[in-house]
Amino acid sequence: MRQLILGGARSGKSRIAQERAAATTSPVIYIATARVGDTEMEQRIELHRQNRPAEWQVLEVPEALPAELKRLSGQGCTVLVDCLTLWLTNLLLQSEQTMQQGMAELTGAVAQFQGDLILVSNEVGWGIVPMGELSRQFQDNTGRLHQDLAALVERVTLSVAGIALEVKGGE
Repeated sequence: MRQLILGGARSGKSRIAQERAAATTSPVIYIATARVGDTEMEQRIELHRQNRPAEWQVLEVPEALPAELKRLSGQGCTVLVDCLTLWLTNLLLQSEQTMQQGMAELTGAVAQFQGDLILVSNEVGWGIVPMGELSRQFQDNTGRLHQDLAALVERVTLSVAGIALEVKGGE
């Protein structure tokens, strides 16, 4: 099953994703997309490391996510990607064209993915419209990507205060 888990910062989305991955019977591959840019981000990454089971294979994929999903498709493992918004940021900081191309490639890779896939992303569209152009590009494109992925996956969950609200599919 392919699923998308959305939520705000510290909403519990990563915990929900990890619980779902752990509940599968297949080996878990955790794809981390973050880059360490400062001490605070380093601490966030360390917290995620501490909360993951030690037996999970971890791949650090800050940019080439679509290619990695294509490689892992059909391999009999559960793939958990945390998170898409950090991945998008990495691409946008190169150029908007790079981000647009990456979004198209990711959508294609998810559409073709065979197996259990759990995608985690921040819901960034519920606040005010940002004043800066780069921030607006990020917010708009994140929303577009979420819509495209939600149309493809079998299950969409919104995490609010640690509570999983099923938007599409579910049990």
